Parts: sequence; structure tokens; C-alpha cells
Amino acid sequence: MKDRVIKTTRSTILFLILLGVVSGRRTQLLKGLPATSTVEENSAAGVSVYDFNVTVSPLAAEGVAILPTIVNSNPLTEAFDIESKGGLEFRVITTGNPVLDYETMPKSFDLQIFVEDATGRTDLNTLTIHVTDKNEHPVFRGNLATQTVTIYVLEGTPPERIFQVDATDPENAKLQYSLLPATVPFSIRRSGDIFSTKEFDYEKDPHCYFLNITVTDPEGLNSTKTVNINIININDERPYFTTKQRIYRIPEEQSLGTIVANVTAKDPDDEDSPSRLFYSIQSSDRHFSINPATGVLQVTGRVDRDALPLRLHPNISLIVRVEDGPSSGRASEMEITIIIDDVNDNPPECNPSAFRKEANENTTPGTFLVDLRNYCKDIDVDPSNNQFSFTGLSGFGSNNFALESTVSGRLVINGTIDLENPANPSIEVYTLTVRVQDIAHPTYSNIIYIYIRIKPVNEFFPVFRNLSYVFSVSEITKVGSSIGRVHATDKDWPPSVITYSIVAATGTRDYTNIFWISPTKGDVRILARLDYETTQKHIFIVQASDQESSTTASVTVNVLEVNDEEPVCSPNFFSLQIPVDLAVGTNINGFRIECQDRDSDPRSFRYFINEGNENRHFIFSPSAGSNTSRLILASRFDYESGLDTNWIYSLNIHITDDNLVSARDKTTHLIKTGTVTLSIRVIPNPTTATTTTPGFTVVTKRENLYSRSAWYVPFVTTLGALLLLGLLGSLGLRSRCPPARTGRRTPRINAPEKKKPKKEVVVTMTKLNTIFDGEARDPVTGRMYEFSTRSGARRWKKINEPLQPVLATQVTSSATEKRGQGVDTAEAPSEKEPSEKRKELTAATKPASKPSAGQSETPGQSGLRLKKKKQESEDGELSSPAP
Repeated sequence: MKDRVIKTTRSTILFLILLGVVSGRRTQLLKGLPATSTVEENSAAGVSVYDFNVTVSPLAAEGVAILPTIVNSNPLTEAFDIESKGGLEFRVITTGNPVLDYETMPKSFDLQIFVEDATGRTDLNTLTIHVTDKNEHPVFRGNLATQTVTIYVLEGTPPERIFQVDATDPENAKLQYSLLPATVPFSIRRSGDIFSTKEFDYEKDPHCYFLNITVTDPEGLNSTKTVNINIININDERPYFTTKQRIYRIPEEQSLGTIVANVTAKDPDDEDSPSRLFYSIQSSDRHFSINPATGVLQVTGRVDRDALPLRLHPNISLIVRVEDGPSSGRASEMEITIIIDDVNDNPPECNPSAFRKEANENTTPGTFLVDLRNYCKDIDVDPSNNQFSFTGLSGFGSNNFALESTVSGRLVINGTIDLENPANPSIEVYTLTVRVQDIAHPTYSNIIYIYIRIKPVNEFFPVFRNLSYVFSVSEITKVGSSIGRVHATDKDWPPSVITYSIVAATGTRDYTNIFWISPTKGDVRILARLDYETTQKHIFIVQASDQESSTTASVTVNVLEVNDEEPVCSPNFFSLQIPVDLAVGTNINGFRIECQDRDSDPRSFRYFINEGNENRHFIFSPSAGSNTSRLILASRFDYESGLDTNWIYSLNIHITDDNLVSARDKTTHLIKTGTVTLSIRVIPNPTTATTTTPGFTVVTKRENLYSRSAWYVPFVTTLGALLLLGLLGSLGLRSRCPPARTGRRTPRINAPEKKKPKKEVVVTMTKLNTIFDGEARDPVTGRMYEFSTRSGARRWKKINEPLQPVLATQVTSSATEKRGQGVDTAEAPSEKEPSEKRKELTAATKPASKPSAGQSETPGQSGLRLKKKKQESEDGELSSPAP
């Protein structure tokens, strides 16, 4: 970036100079220029080269506009610059970038200096600078130029050239070489080659030389560098042993790392420095090793004099080798003999070290058991070290046994052992210890274990604690449960292992499928569920055996009654239909349920409706204490106010028991539940009023829907439509009025804007008779009433009331609507607008099959169905009767 600015400035100045020259305004401003000057090479930065002044016109009061500047140089360089000395005095100095070199750079530079005063006058002149030569020191080249050179020479090498010194003179003058000190066995020639002058011996000559190499130019300037020469030792001497001893004696069983000998050697090559020798054992041996650096011989393996091959040959020979190099060096060898001495280091050992013997509890005293000496020995080699004795018979009950002598080691019984005798400790196995010990010092010893098992004799029979066992168990006890335990004992010591089994039964043939006994514990368990209602008692025989003899006992299992049977009721599912206005307290359709329970008293039965009894309309009477109960309507239905919305009730009835038939032997208080499901459909009332006769009327409503089988429907429909069109046309002509003179149109009379669609309804009434075939007592008033099991109708029963014939009475349809609905109150009704719309009713009555004097209730199971559709009329327009 700096170079670019300088170049740009110079270009600008040159342009201004040329412009000034062309315009003819150039004036002599640089005083002392042009001129010639000299500067010595290698001058430092800031050295003054030439001084000059700048003259300006008196009119240029402001002085110099552009200071003197080097605008160009030939050849191009930045080695010079101009600085002010103060006022209008200036000088040319060296910049040191680059440093002037007479040998490598141009010898002369032409500098063009430009200046401009404040009035715009300019001047351009040249300063010629000649670079003068200066004598410089010679310079080393190669490795010597940057570092001290080290040369290695092997001992025994004949005299030869070992190094070439490379130096040069900046002025290319001829140089001379010299070497100091002069006493060293080296020389240097005019060419700079260094030669050795003798064959070096490392063991006799110095190991290192320092040479000062000086190079001098013709004017006496010189430079000096140091060369180090190291003599390298070579392996030319054989090492030799300095250890004189060749035989060593050690006891056996020395610990690992024990030093046996310290083998030493020397190498003539290393007389003045620690020897770098390597020691090794050439013979194959696993007992010893030698340190390869120090020559220390150590025990590295177990040295056992009592084991082969040392038991027969106690001497170990080793070949030790010393080398002055790890491989291919010069070496020497010597033989070392190591004698192994026997010591008493082994205790007497017995194989086996534990003896197991058996003897009956009635074995006679003096009976021989074992001879220990036949199983024991000492492996020490020296006879004085392998003698031993038996002592220290001990252990609980050891007074029943004895050793004949300490030498023989024979063990015998010396007492009577009876396991059942209270005076004896009743030990089944005696653990005895005998010490086998060396006679020689240090009297090593071992312990022999003798286990004597006293075999019991079976002298007694097993005996049950009880001659018979009685267990009481609930009939709902889970299969696999324990119901009791039998136990038998044996006077033999130790107690014999007694096993239990079921061997017979009384009155229970399949006892093996019902009961199981643990063979080892006598624990009795059930394999199948017990049932009090089937069997109240089980008796079977159990046996206890000690493998040689056995005994028996009887077991009685009393089954305790539990309320585990639930009530079973009939019917358990039933569907009923009742009228919506059935009187409260009525036995619905005479329905009742009968329940039975195998293990409960009917007096404990309770009846309640668990689910589906919305608004509590239904109850059972009686609700408890009986095996039969009737379904009673407890409250009236109320669909008009919205209290009731459900027309079908699905009742889930629970029948519970909580008492056993037999009050004795209760194990727990349980309740079982039976279930009955009832579906009750509520039949809504017709819109017509019912008669007071025993019969009832079924009012049905149907829309005039087309069916293919009704071929007459299209015909009647078409005929009715034509008649209706004619009627509407005549009504339209009658109601037409002439237009008013004012041009305002008057609305038509009785012409509503919109009509609601009308549906043609046919209401059919059928007169049926009601048969009262049941009677009951009202739980509220106590009065008797009769009811129909088919329809649910009821009436109060009157005593001695004569029967009356059933009269067929036409019932007025309740679907008739009142007249005048939807008519404006300010408008009087006309003859063409009837007060109410009527529906044509087709009634068909059937004669009652059985006359009755009572009043008929609401229709029942025969099905009262009413479909009612109101027809509304707007603006009082007449509606035609339904066809």
C-alpha cells in the first residue's frame, strides 16, 4: 500500500513538473544542485550523503509548497531519502533499506529532486551518488557459518582428510587458513582441508580435541570458527573376570532374591569409565539368575533339596558369561558351582490328612480303628530330619478313644458308647485331632483329623403324640390349604427320619383325591374342595414309619358349614308390560318369584332392586323374610312433567342370604347373592276417554302411506285431489272482487299467504273386553282388588255385586281440536270457518267376552297405541275432513 502511494505521488509530481516546464515557469530553486557525492557501502540508516538549500522569491511569503522530494532514481531504489535540517536547509541521507553493498548492487545512483514554492514556481535537479568500496571480513560458508561443527573419528583410523573448511572474501581476495593450537595431531592446507596426522587409540589418547580455524584476507582482516573432534571408542579389547571364588554353598529353601555371589569383571576399553558389561548364565537353570548389568547372582526359583534332581545331585553348576556388548561383542566365560545343603524344612505329612471311620454304638472297648503310621511320612533327605511321633489326642469325647503309643499311632476305642444313654453326650460324629511332629528342631508338625461316626441302632418304634387327630375346616377352604399336622417321635438317638403317609380311610373311598399329607412334615392338606351339603365328616388313617418299623393314627376332618350357596330363583328372567296409569300398590301382572337356597333359611332372604329402578317406581313385597315375593308398583309414572322419560325398565334384582340353615359351626359371616332380570315396558294411554264398562277401547292411528297391496289408495287419492282442486277453484271465484278505481288492489278474502302441509290421519278404535282373572290386597288401604294378568287393568272388588252386561259405547276421538285456533280476535267467524276441525273416526267394537260390574282401568298387555297429529289452520281457513 505504501509503495502504491509513493508511486502515485511521484507520478503526480512528474506531471506537475512537466506542466511547469511546458508553461515556462521553471526557476532555479535548488541551490547546490545538480551535484555529485559519495557514500561508503554498508552505511547504516541516517548517514548524511549531501546537503543543499532551497531559495524562494520574496513574494513567496508562505515559503515552500512542496518540500524537496526524490521523485525518481536511476536505477530505481529506496536506499535514500531527504530530511530537513531546519528552515530551507535539507540533506540526503541513507535509509538502510536496502543496505548498500558495493559487491552486489549498482555502484552509482542518479536521484531527481523536485521542489515547488508557494507561488507555483518549481525546480528539478539531479544528485549523482557514487557507492565506494570497503574492505570486509572473510565469511565462512556451509555449516561453519551458522554453528560449531563436531567431527567424529574412530580410534584406529589411519591419517586422512576429516573435514573441508569453506570460506569466501567479499572482495574476492585470496584467503589463507591457519589452525590453533599447533600441538594437536591435525593440520590444515591452503584449500581448507583438515587432515589427521596419526592413528588414535581411545584407551591412550585424549577423547576430544578443539580446533580454532582462522581465515585471513590480504589486508589482514580475519574470521575464526571452532571445530570439535571427538574420538570414538571401538570394541577392540576382551573383558576379564575379577572374581576369584568359584564354589559357593547355600542351604535349601532360600527366599527368592537371596544373593549367592557378586560376579565382577572389567573391560580394558572402559578403564577410565564405568564398564558397560553384560552378564548372563549360559547353562540352563531355573533356580538362579544373574543381573545383566551388575553381575549379582540371585535365587529366582525354589531350591528344594528334597525334590528331584537335587535329592540325588545337590550340586548346581553354572556357566557365567561376560560381554562388552549386547551382541557380537567380545566375551569371557567362567564356571561357578553351588552346593545345596539339606535342612529340616518339611513337617511330617499324612495322606490322607483326615480319616473317616464308623463304629456301631454298641462296639466293645479295645476295638482297633486306624493305624496312622501307615499313612504318614517326612520327605526330608537327612535321616536326622525325617523322624516324627504322634501326640496330643484331643476333641470333645476323646476320652472314649486312645493312642497305643506315640510311635505306633494306633487308635482304639476304650469306652462304651450308647447314644440313648443320658450320661453320654449323644454325639453322632466325634471329631478328634492328633498332632504328628518332627523330632528334630525346629519340630515342624501337622494336624490329623479323625472323624468317627457312631452308627445308631434302631431300637424303638415311632409313636404318634395323639392316637387320633380331629381337624375342623371350613367348606370354602382353598384347595391346597393346610388343615392340620400330625407328629410322631422316635426314642432312638439321633431321631430317625420319620415319613408320613395316608394308608386307609373310613367311609371315604376317594380320600387320595381329597387329602394329601407331607411325607416329611406330616402337614395335611386338601386336594379338592369340601362340600358340607355332601359330606360333613371325613375319616382316614395316617402312618408314621422310620424305614424299619411303623405305627398309625386316625384323622377326623369335620367340615364346617359356610354360606357358599347363592339363592336360585325362578324365573330368573321375565318380560312385563304395564299401562302408564297403573294404580300404586298393584302387583304388576301378578308377577312373583320363588327362590331356593341349599344352605340358607328362606327367612334370611332379602330382595332389592340393584339397577334400573329409576325414580323408585317398583318394589318387592315382601322385601325380606320369605322365599317368594311379588313385584309392586310403588309410585305413579309422570311423563307429562318430564320426571319420567324411560318407557322400558330393565331391572337387576338381587336376592341375598345371610344365615345358615344350621346356626352351629359358623366359620365366618358370608352373604351370597342371586340375580333376576326383569324387562318392564310401560304402555302409554290413548287420547280418548275410557268407558266405565269392563271392556276397553284400542285407539290406533295410521297415516295414509301407500302400499303396493293397497291398490285402491291411488284411485281414492286421485279422486280426492280432483274434488279438492274443484273446491279450491270455486272458492277462488267467489272471493274475487273488482279492482278499485284508485288503482289499488284489494287482498283476497280467506287467502292465507302460506299453508302448512296437512297429513291425512285415520283413527281406528276397537272395543275389547277386559278379563279380571286375579285378585290381591292393596298394601296401602288393605282393600281387595281384581286385576287382569294380560292387560294389567284392575278394579276394586265389590262383594255380592251382580254382573252387568257390557254396552258398546261409541267413544269420541280425543284428537278433535278446538275451533278458532289461529284466527284473528278482531274478525268474526263465518259459516265457512267452522269452530273446530274434526277427524273422521272409524270405530269397530267387539262384544265383551265376560261382563263385569267393575270399572275398567287403562289398557294393558293387548297394546294401547295412539298416534295423534294436530292440524293447525292459518287465517281461519277451513280444512277438508280426512278421507
